[in-house]
Amino acid sequence: MVGQGSPGSPDGGGGGWLEAAPEFAHARELWERGEFWEVHEALEPLWMRLEGERREAVHGLILLAAALHKARSSPTGGWRNFAKALRHLEGLPGVYAGLDLSETVAEVWRALERPGYRPRLCVASP
Repeated sequence: MVGQGSPGSPDGGGGGWLEAAPEFAHARELWERGEFWEVHEALEPLWMRLEGERREAVHGLILLAAALHKARSSPTGGWRNFAKALRHLEGLPGVYAGLDLSETVAEVWRALERPGYRPRLCVASP
């Protein structure tokens, strides 16, 4: 479950590495426009370069975006991708690399429960 990781994790808290990545800036704009498949495509090159928990975090974000995209044509498929995303985010702190992962996961859950709901990609408060 997101939020169960160690708050002292080296990448937890501020972790500006994600916000500094140009792929993330582009993905964030796409998320805000509801272009979730494109979010997946924008983050994939970043994901492929990373290792360890950073890789897991970005993979989780990719799968959250894929869940939102898939839910448009198959609610069941959306929930499957959501479950996969949770497995990748498991053990990470609720706030990680400048993102509020816990709230982002909750936003995606709401969107899957209520078609038409526009989920936010939640940046952590400083």
